[in-house]
Amino acid sequence: MALTTDVDRTTSAPTRRLPGPDVVRAVALIGVVVMNYHGYLIIARSDGDTGTGWAAELFDPWAGPLSTRFAATFVLVAGVGVTLMTRNTVDATGRRNATRSSSADPVTPMRWRLVRRGVLLYTGGLVLDEIWPGTIIPFYGAMFIAAAAMFTWRSRWIVAVATASALAGWAIRVWRYRQRDDGISTAWLTDPGVGSVRHYVFGVFVNGTHPLLPWLAFFCCGMLLGRALRTSWWRPAALGAGVSLAAGAAALSSGATTDFQRVALSTGPADRGLLYVASALGTALLAYATIDWLAERFPIATDPLRRAGQLSLSLYLLHVVVFNVTVDWLGWIEPAGLDLALTLAFAFWVVGIVLAVGWQRRFGVGPAERVYRAFGG
Repeated sequence: MALTTDVDRTTSAPTRRLPGPDVVRAVALIGVVVMNYHGYLIIARSDGDTGTGWAAELFDPWAGPLSTRFAATFVLVAGVGVTLMTRNTVDATGRRNATRSSSADPVTPMRWRLVRRGVLLYTGGLVLDEIWPGTIIPFYGAMFIAAAAMFTWRSRWIVAVATASALAGWAIRVWRYRQRDDGISTAWLTDPGVGSVRHYVFGVFVNGTHPLLPWLAFFCCGMLLGRALRTSWWRPAALGAGVSLAAGAAALSSGATTDFQRVALSTGPADRGLLYVASALGTALLAYATIDWLAERFPIATDPLRRAGQLSLSLYLLHVVVFNVTVDWLGWIEPAGLDLALTLAFAFWVVGIVLAVGWQRRFGVGPAERVYRAFGG
């Protein structure tokens, strides 16, 4: 979701809003819309056919190479946004800014601001999940609540949380595989009963489409990336780390020969293993560094995306409404394959960017963002 305040990379004083995060957010959301439309059109079809050929495999919303990569980048940008939003409160190490007096401590108000935003996203996301199952919004909310504690931490502790999140997600997947292999049910974890406390707790941490274990790792890395934006070396470092993580994960995964190794060394999103996190984080870092450079190098050409990125919450909700109205409720569009998904997503984004540019120029803040900020500050 679009956050409120970005600042210059070289100072803690508020200046211009950085264009990079907004453009990256818009590009990531474009990919999210494509994958969502393709996935929901497949679900709406009676045969559930994902198609054949290289394009169908590439855009497979559950197991393809692009599956969840756009969402991972989206979450990474959210972490960057939290750091930029809190930059006047804490410095690049997480310490409170020395220029702030103890009588006007800004940390506690900022914590509550993040908590309020997180609660709104989580509860609103649960409502949205009723008509758009699998939405990322409630997981976003949980991450913002976690960020309320973490934004003042030293970087090494945020690294520790990211590592622990990735390790825990991987360990749970391996354990579930071992249990199933031994004929032991894990239904108490995977199917705890709708409406129960365990349903909501396990749903946000383990079972959902974007559970904190391991998805919190992407958010934490975004927070760290946001701190690094002050430096001159962040882009080469992000590119180098991205290539190393993605290539290393692919190389290790290709060496799997047994069923257990294929699970433990999987880069597939459904397995949520260490190599999946490494691979998805690698592509997210590469995407962020590249798109951010393009945003700075070609500000006029990327300006429509920058404006759309500032209305990302409104556009996300709009893409849900458009699909439900045209496909589910009125039946104007008959569910079909990838061609239809790409066409529908393209049409949505042509209209959406035009609307976003017009709205942003006239009103500034998007309609959903106004509600979001009215509650969250």
